[in-house]
Amino acid sequence: MNKVILANFAATISSLSAGISIVATRFVIFETDPISLAFYRYFIASICLLPCLILGLKKQHISIHHIFPIIILGILLYTLFPWFFSASLKYTTAAYGAIALATMPIFTLIISCLLKNEKLTKTKAIGVALAFLGVTIVASQSPMGSAANSNNFLGIFLMLASALCAAIYSNLSKPLIIIYGPVLFTALSITAGMFILFPFACFGDTFSITPEFSKAGWIAVLFLGAIGGALQFTGYTWALKWLTPPQAAIYLTLTPISAIILAYPIVNEQITLDIVIGLVFVIVAIFVLNFTRIKK
Repeated sequence: MNKVILANFAATISSLSAGISIVATRFVIFETDPISLAFYRYFIASICLLPCLILGLKKQHISIHHIFPIIILGILLYTLFPWFFSASLKYTTAAYGAIALATMPIFTLIISCLLKNEKLTKTKAIGVALAFLGVTIVASQSPMGSAANSNNFLGIFLMLASALCAAIYSNLSKPLIIIYGPVLFTALSITAGMFILFPFACFGDTFSITPEFSKAGWIAVLFLGAIGGALQFTGYTWALKWLTPPQAAIYLTLTPISAIILAYPIVNEQITLDIVIGLVFVIVAIFVLNFTRIKK
């Protein structure tokens, strides 16, 4: 199979998995805390990728000059991202969080323009404006009172922070992905991120008591680690090897769609008009931003 086609398929699966991960996190977050959930998720992901890490290190030497960049990238996507991601869904709904996360292609393009890998045009500027208008519509609405609305805004802000972390990672990681391959690089960076999370988990209550998740909660945590961790990020990293960061990130438009579809039956969230309007603005914005590239 053509590797570019495979990369597009991997980005699709990864983005759909991200939507399911949002709902799973929203489902289980009230049985634990954001740091503990982030650590459990990436500990499980690291265990899943451990055979790939061992085999990869036997075949390929890691340059001493690349250790620090790998750690920094691991912190971005596997320490800060899951921390913000989990904390966000304690304060806002899966649908609102998914729309905020879907701005990640916008951040990716902006950073790519700042790095002079992309040219900022009027069309792209309009796309950025539409995306943030969509998020503003979502953030300004709440079906409850002002206190709930304040928490909702905090949750959306935290998810925007996680999207920014992922966008920075997407733009800076490609040279190392090409050198070490997507599987080994994912295993390296995800393990680095997990170890950085470890002391924060120690200072919290993560190891003071035995985890007491419900049966459904354990299923959610295992899904987040194995599918929403190891598989999802390996797939996305594979896509980054063969696609540009904005091309890979555009598939994040699928994330709120899968999240919103699953949020109603699993966590009993209502699909409101502001969610639909915000989602439309974000999806239109992303396609506007990529219109020039598609024409070329």
